[in-house]
Amino acid sequence: MSEEITSASSKESPQQVLDRSEVDVPVRSLRELIDRVTGHGFQPPQSIEPAGLAEVLPFPFLALVGQVEMKLALLLALINPGVGGLLLVGPRGTGKTTAVRSLVDLLPMVLRSLCYYGCLPEDVESGGIDAICPDCAKKYALGEPLAKLGMGRLVELPLSASLDDVIGSIDERAEINARMRLRRGLLSQADRNILYVDEVNLLDGEIVNALLDGAAQGSYTVRRGIHSTTYWSRFIFIGSMNPEEGRLRPQIQDRFGLRIFVRGLEAPDERLEAYRRVHAYLMNPRKVVWDYSMDTEYVRQEIQTARELLPQVVIPDDVAHVGLELINHLKIESLRAEITMFEAARAYAAADARKTVSMADLKTVSPLALRLRRSGFMQDYFTQQLVEENELEQIMDEIFPSH
Repeated sequence: MSEEITSASSKESPQQVLDRSEVDVPVRSLRELIDRVTGHGFQPPQSIEPAGLAEVLPFPFLALVGQVEMKLALLLALINPGVGGLLLVGPRGTGKTTAVRSLVDLLPMVLRSLCYYGCLPEDVESGGIDAICPDCAKKYALGEPLAKLGMGRLVELPLSASLDDVIGSIDERAEINARMRLRRGLLSQADRNILYVDEVNLLDGEIVNALLDGAAQGSYTVRRGIHSTTYWSRFIFIGSMNPEEGRLRPQIQDRFGLRIFVRGLEAPDERLEAYRRVHAYLMNPRKVVWDYSMDTEYVRQEIQTARELLPQVVIPDDVAHVGLELINHLKIESLRAEITMFEAARAYAAADARKTVSMADLKTVSPLALRLRRSGFMQDYFTQQLVEENELEQIMDEIFPSH
């Protein structure tokens, strides 16, 4: 993100910002952009008018105080879904859920189906005309679009969700349609979007299994009697948890690429600033969202630009070998460690409009990608097995002497 930006001042309206003549210092990195835009003080509005309870406006992402590492990880996941999503770990009240929900205004444009059943042009390419519903088949034959570009969505999976809610079930609305009688589940609705699970460590076992299958394959098949349908499930998987409430199953923890420890703000000035912003938002959310709207749109465009540049970003061999050496020193077994680390480094470089990953990029993202990767149980297990292996080799040498 090397272009110059004009940050919205806390005392100026977006129009006043547009009218300013001075040019700010160029931003050199994504981290610097976050620090600058979220670091200024926020002045509550002089006259407060409640906006009402019917309209839900997410707290602005750029209004979050501190938590630079969490915000950085969230932006990297938006730029490159290849990082494998992220897990936020921390106590209650540290802003985890607020931060995730605030991503709504930053999500890039994605191809969204115009059909109730989620039919897409790529379904025809992969499965033929029978892979879409009859209505979409008629549209396709007439050359009418099956999808259009639209803002990405945040799909939340509640703890109370049933398996049918997650993967889909028989659709009562489609009883007259013999070719398509299955209702899309949350996994399908999250395709190309964000799937967020709060308190992911408390999920039911069968829900966890469905999530793992959908996330690993990028698609899943629902079978109900004689009916079956395959849905896309290519989503950015974000989970949050409070470790006081229970541990996370190892198999689902391994599916999260980036792992972030979210701690409470320590500096009194930051805590006071956070209170002021939250108070202003509760009194008049529309005003607060408007105050950050121009910077929010700028960051959203930068994310879109970075996503378009990402396929051209490469990792030099010398940088990659340093990353692999780090993983070897940490004795991390999972191959997902280097996948996440390298993909996060590519996203960081793309965010700065660069096509080559540097050592500095790798150093910045490594803690996000490599923490919580080692298993004490597996280390003890392999240590015990090594004793047995050495004993086996010794006995074999005695019974089968070398010739």
